[in-house]
Amino acid sequence: MDNRAEVREFLTTRRARVTPEAAGLPAGVGIRKVPGLRRTEVAMIAGVSVEYYAKLERGDIAGASASVLDAISRALQLDDTERAHLVDLARAADGIPLSGRHRRKAPKQSASRPSLRWALEAITDGIAFVRDSRQDLLATNSLGRAFYSPVIGDGGRTPNLARFQFLDPASRTFYPDWDLFAQMCVAIMRAEAGRDPHDRGLQDLVGELCTRSDTFRTLWGAHDVRTHGTGTKRFHHPVVGELVLSYEELAITAEPGLILMVYTAEPGSPSAERLRLLASWAAQHPADNTATPA
Repeated sequence: MDNRAEVREFLTTRRARVTPEAAGLPAGVGIRKVPGLRRTEVAMIAGVSVEYYAKLERGDIAGASASVLDAISRALQLDDTERAHLVDLARAADGIPLSGRHRRKAPKQSASRPSLRWALEAITDGIAFVRDSRQDLLATNSLGRAFYSPVIGDGGRTPNLARFQFLDPASRTFYPDWDLFAQMCVAIMRAEAGRDPHDRGLQDLVGELCTRSDTFRTLWGAHDVRTHGTGTKRFHHPVVGELVLSYEELAITAEPGLILMVYTAEPGSPSAERLRLLASWAAQHPADNTATPA
């Protein structure tokens, strides 16, 4: 990916969404020629020269100090994830990808580590799976295989959550809040791309989805970023119906770049009972990859 273009478009889109009123500035008289703040206003708020901020917004961010990046982040009212993304873009421009981490090799092999699979299978009351920065579903526990049966399908290529989201019509049913899931998926991928702009696999996936999905292409162009962290999601599973699940995202320190996700239901809730039904169904259909309504 073109780092200069990424920086330019990210800063431009962030600047466009901050109104003078939100920045504590008078709106002025007459029609503003640009949405959001002007470059001069961002420079004034950040305490840098207009020429220097214009240089940054052209994509020439190499060598920018931490204090300058913090000042720009404050002026553009970036949240923590956006601020981290800007730092990642700056480090990539300086030749330091992955926020200083060593690049990982063969993550698919590392996800098959026996101890990691044992840890997954030890989680029996929740859905647990490992994914990488490309949204590949690398490993799951037994309940996770049953839960993600619409994604896993009949096998073949490695299941990919982004391809399922944007290219498989079944995702519209599996994700009742499809638009929200689509925004989250792309924003997470955007953040990953900023951390490692040289990830060829991620570049290829983005190119494929931009070509095949108008929605993905539009969302990718918005340059929104986010991390997963924790929260609640709603699903509609073909076997047990609606599930409202809480999730926790955990970094696997032994394999930088791989993420362990755990979905659980509130104890005593209808979703908890449906998860138990799904676990029972999975025990009776251990070889099934594709779920069919009961």
